[in-house]
Amino acid sequence: MGILDRIHLKTDSEIELIKQSSLLVGKTLGEVAKLIMPGVPLLYIDRIAEEFIRDHHGIPSFKGYNGYPGSLCLSVNDVVVHGIPDNTLLQEGDIVSVDCGAYLNGYHGDYCYTFAVGTISEEKRLLVERTKESLLHAIKVAVKGNTIGDVGHAVESYIKPFHYGVVRDLCGHGIGKNMHEKPDVPNYGKPGTGPKIVEGMVFCIEPMINLGTYQVKVDADQWTTRTVDGKPSAHFEHQVAITAKGTEVLSTYQYVEEVINQK
Repeated sequence: MGILDRIHLKTDSEIELIKQSSLLVGKTLGEVAKLIMPGVPLLYIDRIAEEFIRDHHGIPSFKGYNGYPGSLCLSVNDVVVHGIPDNTLLQEGDIVSVDCGAYLNGYHGDYCYTFAVGTISEEKRLLVERTKESLLHAIKVAVKGNTIGDVGHAVESYIKPFHYGVVRDLCGHGIGKNMHEKPDVPNYGKPGTGPKIVEGMVFCIEPMINLGTYQVKVDADQWTTRTVDGKPSAHFEHQVAITAKGTEVLSTYQYVEEVINQK
């Protein structure tokens, strides 16, 4: 059985349902954006997000997933991913990636945005900006007929001149009835390698880019994943669907950026 046989290709109606779940994630991230400021506890942000998802008839995808205790992953500064919400207060100059998942009508939405807390250093600002830009480069090549290797190569080749670390131990993924499905979508790769991108695929592209080394370590809690050198990391994620009309980005930063622009 080839790898494509293990990838669940989605119908147009399934893609529409995933889009609804994804929209709920986008609106939740918009609510979170209102709370990103110095002095706000991570647990409070998590609670507001969970209430918003449930008030809109969804279930937080992450809560209870393999025992994960939060509704969001809130990863501050050197935490790359899977930061568990606790009583930590956001501080002026922090960056925090907010990864959110929502389960609605039998399908998952899942994506991430990295926020600046107050005024951040130029070094952090560029890291965040370039990580987001690498995602946009990856989406451009996530088209029918290309390969998953092309997507990873797009991230890696954009980031390489900045001498940042492209995380290798974690990657994007297919999504649908399950939060994590095939194919895996690494943020590095060789053009023309890996599964061919075909109509019906739905997957998450999520560059995780470190200011220093690409290497990461996992804390004793078995979740919190941070850079081994203590330097900051940024993380952005979008969901894309490959349709008869082309590549559609199902996720949206519209609600986040409306709030940021008002600030």
